[in-house]
Amino acid sequence: MHDEFLCHVTAYGTCEGKRIGVPLGSYRAPTLALALWWLRDRASWIAERLDPHPEVSRIPPSALVPVAPTVPDVPAVLRAWCADDAQQELVADELAAGRLIRIATSDDTTEYELLAESVDALRMQRTIPALVVSVG
Repeated sequence: MHDEFLCHVTAYGTCEGKRIGVPLGSYRAPTLALALWWLRDRASWIAERLDPHPEVSRIPPSALVPVAPTVPDVPAVLRAWCADDAQQELVADELAAGRLIRIATSDDTTEYELLAESVDALRMQRTIPALVVSVG
């Protein structure tokens, strides 16, 4: 059983033709349950910022505008992932087995990525001899 997990959230976009990643947070979770909680919390956090409730008073009038129906609904995807017990169990099983998990969704401008991996699995990878290839 893997006991500690590194979790990261990143948004990726394009700037001057280059793919740019913007870190949105990291967390070293001491347990599997806390890793899953943090991933769901960050997914909800992103969804709420992309699609806040219009009745919230701190949003200026006309600040929210609808997008085209063809644009993927990132907030809906993230909220659905958070509410899907089968997906949560799958992520838990993968993390417990020491595998890296990646949850990603994107709209027309940005990709949102949630990653988590076992600290133990990372340590074990470091003990495996590196593949060295001569070039030249």
